[in-house]
Amino acid sequence: MSGTHPDVVVIGAGALGAATAWFATRAGLTVEVVERGSIVSGTTSACEGNLLVSDKEAGPELDLALLSHQVWRDDLGEFGGLWEFEEKGGLVVAATPGGMDGLTELTERQRASGIEVHDVAADEIHGYEPHLTPELAGAAFYPQDCQVQPMLMAAHLLRLAREHGARVRTGTTVTGFLRDGDRVTGVRTDRGDISAGHVVNAAGTWAGEMAALAGVEVPVLPRRGFILVTEPLPPTVFHKVYAGEYVASTQSSDEGLQTSTVIEGTRSGTVLIGSSRERVGFDRTVSLPALREIAGKALALYPSLAAVALMRTYLGFRPYCPDHLPVIGTDPRAPGLAHVAGHEGAGIGLSVGSAKLLVEAMTGATPTIDITSFRPERFSLQEVS
Repeated sequence: MSGTHPDVVVIGAGALGAATAWFATRAGLTVEVVERGSIVSGTTSACEGNLLVSDKEAGPELDLALLSHQVWRDDLGEFGGLWEFEEKGGLVVAATPGGMDGLTELTERQRASGIEVHDVAADEIHGYEPHLTPELAGAAFYPQDCQVQPMLMAAHLLRLAREHGARVRTGTTVTGFLRDGDRVTGVRTDRGDISAGHVVNAAGTWAGEMAALAGVEVPVLPRRGFILVTEPLPPTVFHKVYAGEYVASTQSSDEGLQTSTVIEGTRSGTVLIGSSRERVGFDRTVSLPALREIAGKALALYPSLAAVALMRTYLGFRPYCPDHLPVIGTDPRAPGLAHVAGHEGAGIGLSVGSAKLLVEAMTGATPTIDITSFRPERFSLQEVS
């Protein structure tokens, strides 16, 4: 790439930036990735690696989840071992008969939209998860739910992109954009300008700030969440397990603390316990009330964890959009600029489908699914209407 301008500059070396770089190089484009920190130093380093369909209602996000599910297998299946791809399935549990009624209504809608889901009676739950409390009204099992190790996924996709000619610059901060009239023609960085045919904003929770540098609005905001990590255990949690209210919490816009139980094991034997959501900006203060609430709800599902030591906790910031849909596509307000951001807690699972769609849009191909609902300019259109 020396002496030439790349076809694409990707801002951000997390999961979405890495996936975009890989799909772009596969499409024959030359790519340069710029990252102000180190590889996977943002949200990708502070999440669980969920690839879920179970928490999606019918609509554009579910369509994207089903596409991503296909991409993980068809486009990336040969690499799954690199990032610990696990088809473990998800078990969503209901504590009360009323909660089970609500879960059953959800599963009926999801089946109609193409999700594979099996109803699980209360006396069948221990066949899936023998350590769960017996005080449950029922569950639903989603065999399409999977998991990856997100840092490995992003790092290996960047490596694969580099093998196809991509360049990755870390420690490089984008400070502005090169313009030719309204058109974006590259980026200004603290280490020099980079001209390019396309610029992709994959800056995670900073995507809104990056868009503002280009004079457009993409209202991505940080939403803090905590994860608890246990000491390594013998096999204890065999699927992705979460309480039915998790689905509602993912669609909530409340700024205050919300917690809902999500529990899963890892290959190393540790158990990851979440989750929490709260909009507190980029405040990295450890919230003991949030940790207590997460732990208490986890013990209600897995009482045996009471005797287990916590090894550590960590926090991250989900890139939250007000309408709970990601931003994917080229931006007509600033031709030459594209965005792939705002996936909140679903960014790892949706990253590969989102990147594939974005590259299709940038290269003039017909996107595999309709991306109208994800268009970047929708927020400006809402203001006008």
